[in-house]
Amino acid sequence: MGKIWANSGDSHLVEPRDLWQQALPADLAARMPRSEFDLDAGTETIHVDGQTFTRRIPRAFGMRDSEGNGMAGRAMRGNDPELRLADLDGEGIWAELIFPSIGFWMSSIHDPDLLAAGSRAINDWAIELQRRSPRFVCTATIPLLTVETAVAEVERAAALGYHAVYLSVLPPREESWTHDLWAPLWAAIESAGLVCAFHIGTEPHDAAGFHGNYYRGPGGAILNYMETTFGGQRAVAMLIAAGVFDRHPDLRVMVSEGGATWGPFIADRLDEAYRQHASAVRPTLRRLPSEYLYEHVYASFQHDRSAPAAMWAMGWRNVLWGSDYPHLEGTYGHSQKTLHELFDDVDAPTRDRILVGAFAELFPHVPAPPPSEW
Repeated sequence: MGKIWANSGDSHLVEPRDLWQQALPADLAARMPRSEFDLDAGTETIHVDGQTFTRRIPRAFGMRDSEGNGMAGRAMRGNDPELRLADLDGEGIWAELIFPSIGFWMSSIHDPDLLAAGSRAINDWAIELQRRSPRFVCTATIPLLTVETAVAEVERAAALGYHAVYLSVLPPREESWTHDLWAPLWAAIESAGLVCAFHIGTEPHDAAGFHGNYYRGPGGAILNYMETTFGGQRAVAMLIAAGVFDRHPDLRVMVSEGGATWGPFIADRLDEAYRQHASAVRPTLRRLPSEYLYEHVYASFQHDRSAPAAMWAMGWRNVLWGSDYPHLEGTYGHSQKTLHELFDDVDAPTRDRILVGAFAELFPHVPAPPPSEW
């Protein structure tokens, strides 16, 4: 099989274990997210801002790194720029949109000052990784407990050189994404020319209707994994229904790791609601909801066999592939096998758009990858 090169619309940082201790006063660092592994019990416990959350972990976490920490050994390569690039070259991955890992748990912080300080710390660290190679497109973490701090960090991130910002799929406060409260945030992201990137599974863990809402027992693992995808779809639907894209026509939104075939379904469903319930619709939109989704919204998938059809059969051009490097459910170690299985029978314009073109449209500063060998 020839070498395929692809951009990744979903990859992750591996934050140093002492990131917060190095960047923040001790009292603040102690409240930032950290994880503890119990390999004998097969669990991971997350500590964040006085809260603890325990979850089961895969057997692969039993692999220990050189310091004896319980985590997959390859993850330790993710925060070393040279080793990371070596991994990408081996996998045929050119450029990456890179999200946090343990940093996702910051959405469960209750203290606005703590969240703002933690966001600045992780963003100051991640921008140094991005500066090591144009192939790294890191997302800046935005603190969402107050709109003022969110806007300030968006503007600071743009000045640092970020090209994308990361938002949790639900804000950690009562006002949802449909609320006018967030208008300055959308304006700031649009004005800075940044991509607004949501990553699935990032709801605050004490948000109403979410905390403890997990399936347990038979089938639980599959159901929980499936339902993580809904948060990204909900966020997109909220922005469309609230008229955000009418007011901010240059805003572009990315939903990572949630698949892509949902896009045309959501577009059709929103159009039907807009037509069939027109008397109750507020605000009135200038265009059909589907038009906003097809123009402004992008999404990445990793294993979905149906995802290329979202473009060639259903007309949604904003579909990207993603490796999820270096996470365990990603394609590390078998990226080439996965890419061939997904794309060998797909027409050239479709596969080029999904593997390279859509990413390049969002991030035109990234140099083109080597040609693939089909």
